[in-house]
Formats: sequence, structure tokens, C-alpha cells
Amino acid sequence: MDMEIQQNTNRKVSSIIVTIAVVILILCLPLLMTPRHGTLTLESYLLFSISLVAYLIVFFANYYILIKRLLFKKKWVYFLIANVVLIAAVSIVLNIWNNYYFTNFINPLQHGPRRGGPPSFWVFVGKDAIFMAFIASLAVGLKMTFQWYQSERERSKMEAVASQAELKNLKSQLNPHFLFNTLNNIYSLMTVDQEKAQNAILGLSKILRYVLYDDSQEKVLLEKELVFTRNYVDLMSLRMTDNVTLTVDIPKDDSGAMIAPLVFISLVENAFKHGISPDKPSFVNISIVRENYTVKCVVSNSYFPKDEDDKSGSGIGLDNLKRRLQLIYPARHIFVYGQKGDIYVSELSINLQ
Repeated sequence: MDMEIQQNTNRKVSSIIVTIAVVILILCLPLLMTPRHGTLTLESYLLFSISLVAYLIVFFANYYILIKRLLFKKKWVYFLIANVVLIAAVSIVLNIWNNYYFTNFINPLQHGPRRGGPPSFWVFVGKDAIFMAFIASLAVGLKMTFQWYQSERERSKMEAVASQAELKNLKSQLNPHFLFNTLNNIYSLMTVDQEKAQNAILGLSKILRYVLYDDSQEKVLLEKELVFTRNYVDLMSLRMTDNVTLTVDIPKDDSGAMIAPLVFISLVENAFKHGISPDKPSFVNISIVRENYTVKCVVSNSYFPKDEDDKSGSGIGLDNLKRRLQLIYPARHIFVYGQKGDIYVSELSINLQ
């Protein structure tokens, strides 16, 4: 409702601005033209002002009535006919007024006799009709420009609303996906080490507190996101065996920089899911650094693809993140990932400025 009220207010303000600008422009036309007798006098301006009123009638009749009711409804023939009738009628009335004015108000002794007699009816009407046709074209151009601008603004707002809805949908997909994988890891720990499983549940409670409360915000402090990532790494490291090498470089950050929540978790989660083997030497390297306004996350791991029968996760993590980055950081991020021999590498750079 507030958005609709704002749009109506903007339309009214735009109409008022156009009305004032056009009135001023047309009323100043005599100042831009060379007067017939060399200087512009009040008398000559009042004579010309009748023509100005006629031009304003043609403009506003098109701008506020004919264009909306005929042209925008694709009734082009009716629009042309209506303008021909309007311009012809106004031109004829204007010609009658001019003849009456020159006959009854102009003093021949003061201005001298008119050479060659008065201009013919068709000269008067033709000259005014051509200029009025130009005025009508100006009205069409302005109206279509404002209509296009308004349509673009409404389209942009609709796209923004759609993007926010899509982001919420992506978050609703990510949270259950993340929780499913975490619970799956805790379940595996329970069969091996119950004490570690209990510690994992405590770690999960910290992580869920961030997911439930901070994830609802559009942006969070970068330090909070880094703490969340470190907590998740600590949780995942509980189930690691001695044949796994884990290298983590996630420094603290007190810059006050803001970032979208849960942008690193899919990379880290993917590394633990596909980078650890239960019986082969494996490794996971995680590095997050910030330089000025850019934060970069690089995750590399040994690559052990899961079997098709493995149901530990839905596989939506990286695709989900890719779409979120396109919506939140368009043209301000670089995200590449893929297999390089036996190593899988994911790199994400985000310009936070």
C-alpha cells in the first residue's frame, strides 16, 4: 500500500512539473522570436498570447486526454482524426480572433497601413496548424518518455522484489541442506566416539544460533561470518582421522566490514564432504583473507567423489551459492571451482565496497 501511494505521489509531482515547464516554455516563445515591429511591446505580446493559449490547449488536450485514451490503447486512426479536428478547430478560432483583433483594436494611423492586404485564410490557418502539429508531437514525445521511465522503474522494483523472494527461497534451501550434512556427521561420530559426538552437538548449538538469528539479516559483520566458519571447521574436524591433514587460515577481522551471511559455508562443507577418505591420506586447506575491500576464500582438498548411493546432502550447495552471489554481488564477485587432477579447488572473491 505504501509503495502504491508513493507511486501515485510521484506521478502527480511529475505531472505538475511537466505542466509548469510547458506553460513557462510556451509563454516565453515571443521572447525567442523577432517581433514584427522590431521590439516586443505589451500590446504585441497580448496579441501573441492568444496564440500561446491555443498552443497550450493543443498540448494539454493531447498530454492528458488523447494520448492516454487513444494512442496508448493503439487507436492510432482515432488519435490522428482527433488531432486533425482539434488543430483545425483551434486554428480556425484563432484566425477569427486575429481578424477581429486587427479590425477593431489596431490603429492604422499608429502602425501604418498593412501592405498587400491581410494574409489569406489558408496562410493563417496553415501556419498555425503546422506549429500546433509540432506541439502535439512534443506532447506525444514527453508522454511516451515519462511512460517508459515509469515502466522501467516499476519493472526494476518488481525485479528487486522477485530477487528478494528468490534469496529467501535459496536461504530456506541452504539451511536444511547445511543442517542435514551436519547431523549426518554427528551420527557418524556417535558410532565411533560418543564424547566427540556430545562435543559436536554443543558445537552445533553455537552454529544453529548464528543460522537462526543472524542469517535472517541481509548483511552481517565479516567477523561473525568468520567465527561461524571457524566453529563449523572445528565441528567437522572432530570426526577426522590421523590420515587427514587440515590447514586452516581464518584470521580475526575487526574492520567492521559487512558481508552476506553463509557465503563461505558451502565451500567448506563441500571440502569436508568430498575431500576426506576413511582409509586414504587426504587433506583440506582453508584460507580466508581480506585485502582492503576484497575478501577472498580459497578452499582446496583431495578429491574423493561420493558414490551415487551416498545420500549425505542434496548436492545443492555450490549451485545455491552461485545463484545467491549473482543476486547479492552482481559484477562484484569472482567464483570459480572445479577439479584439478586429484585436487578440487574452490575460489571466491567478493568486493565488499
